[in-house]
Amino acid sequence: MAAIEVQSLSKSYRIGRSSDLLMLRERIAETLRHPFRRRDEGDLIWALRDVSFRIEPGEVVGIIGRNGAGKSTLLKILSRITYPIGGRVAVSGRVASLLEVGTGFHDELTGRENVFLNGSILGMRKRDVERRFESIVEFSGVARFIDTPIKRYSSGMRLRLGFAVAAHLDPDVLVVDEVLAVGDAAFQKKCIGAMENLRSGGRTVLFVSHNMAAVDNLCSRGIWIDAGQVRMDGRARDVIQSYLAGYAGEAGVGSELMLEQRVGSGDIRFTRLEYLAADGTPVATVMSGEPVVMRMHYEAGRAIPRPSFGLRMYTGMGTLVTETSTWHHGMHIPQVGPGPGWIDLRIDMLNLVPGRYALALWVTSADAGTVFDGDVRASLEVELANVYGSSFAMDERHGVVYFPQRWVVPPAGG
Repeated sequence: MAAIEVQSLSKSYRIGRSSDLLMLRERIAETLRHPFRRRDEGDLIWALRDVSFRIEPGEVVGIIGRNGAGKSTLLKILSRITYPIGGRVAVSGRVASLLEVGTGFHDELTGRENVFLNGSILGMRKRDVERRFESIVEFSGVARFIDTPIKRYSSGMRLRLGFAVAAHLDPDVLVVDEVLAVGDAAFQKKCIGAMENLRSGGRTVLFVSHNMAAVDNLCSRGIWIDAGQVRMDGRARDVIQSYLAGYAGEAGVGSELMLEQRVGSGDIRFTRLEYLAADGTPVATVMSGEPVVMRMHYEAGRAIPRPSFGLRMYTGMGTLVTETSTWHHGMHIPQVGPGPGWIDLRIDMLNLVPGRYALALWVTSADAGTVFDGDVRASLEVELANVYGSSFAMDERHGVVYFPQRWVVPPAGG
């Protein structure tokens, strides 16, 4: 038996009218007043449309997609918080959900009382909750405030307690939406560890996150939801790469070029910069540690003898990360132009921490060292990746670059 089976699932919401929120008697009165009024299909917005998939027991599946794609609606249907207008959903076993900060908590009750309330909602007996209570409180880190009403908790405290309850009540299926978006690094580490324990214990986990490194590390399978439909279902890393590549069409492949200053004749100029994956697929962002090709397109108004193409990369604060050029590599280019052309800078492994980097492009000629295109600026977005196999996030606190590395711990007594 599948842990989760979804067949032709659809869910829509009506916008522009409040009729969906009317009480039954108000609906009847509205129908009597306008018995032949047809509802305009244009008022509908489809959160999900004809979604189908099957998840086996013990699978850890990452659900990815942009904001508004339908991910949260899908999880709410699986958690029986809302219901579809079409299709079929079957979930086997007890489901524990953490969809929003503090979901299922009652503001006037204390943390202790909410733990027992959540346990009862999930079908747990009081003695089972009591047996796990100390572990829940220790995991959440809110022991000092456990007898304080939840309404006085910060969002981070509510999230920690909510996740602790969901993870400790032995669910058959755990549904988690953006649990890593709130909370400090120590708590995120606990969350990841808890989900890994569920995975090793044969539990089924549905994990929604924009942290692609966590999805890559925790999940063997990924489902990409786009505009309410399943865009791709497969191996987590393949789905992530396709999802990131999907930005290219909307964001415009590569980067918009801006001319900061003009030096030289302008007989050659850059027209476009695009980023390509190793297989030649256009991408709008690049994951840390992945290969990338920067293709610089140019237009030469005349034949340019012995040109040199160059690039500098800066952090967002203006610190030079690296500088390179065809001259640095000892490349001899006899001539380019007239007309359009391009040149590639191939980077085998982009060892940068996530962030936005500024690029400066230029081209010179051996003839008196004339700069033909001035200082052209562009930007590069680097996305988080599972570079260390741990799914823990890297950011500017960890520097600018990272190096392929490994730690070795000697055996006990060695």
